[in-house]
Amino acid sequence: MNASKRKLMVVDTADLPEYPIPSEERLDSHYFIQWNLKRWRKSYFRRLVEPEVGWFGFLLICESQDESPIGTLPLDERLLANTLGVSLDRWRQLCEREITPLHGWYQVRCDTGEIRYGHRIVQKVALEALKSKRKNQEDTEQRRLAKRLKDLREMVEKRIGAGQLLKNPSFLESFNDWLEDNYPDSQRREPLVRRALDEFQMEMAG
Repeated sequence: MNASKRKLMVVDTADLPEYPIPSEERLDSHYFIQWNLKRWRKSYFRRLVEPEVGWFGFLLICESQDESPIGTLPLDERLLANTLGVSLDRWRQLCEREITPLHGWYQVRCDTGEIRYGHRIVQKVALEALKSKRKNQEDTEQRRLAKRLKDLREMVEKRIGAGQLLKNPSFLESFNDWLEDNYPDSQRREPLVRRALDEFQMEMAG
């Protein structure tokens, strides 16, 4: 039974599946949806749905990418109608079709306790997008760290002339971590690094 018809039934919310994506997660730079064309072409929805209903169903999938949690839809039919730019009566007519815009959507419990619509495939796509986002963030941070360490090495060795400190394999990362903690917003110009190096060595010696 599809989601639009299930909403007329009494649902035991205690037995609803937990939605795995926290409500605070965001995809602010999510400008496209990873679309499995073969899955879409072979889907029951795509092959049997009326074109008009299929278009509205696709729009709901797109809209869910900006919802909270990502990949969900509200249960309130007024909000769904508003999202599609149709009247409430028109929305109800669409939901009376054999295949509705809510085909494949089912109720889930979110981390906030709110009950919303979730969709197995939309959820999978959202999880993959979040995974890609985290990997990109980690890669970016690794590149930034490598650049900071490279610049700090050159500063200590060539500008300050304390290359002997680099013989200790843990020195550079330890000094960098100390700078992050004690001078997080300061530009690492030579005077600051010289002063910070003295402070760091005194602290380590003590």
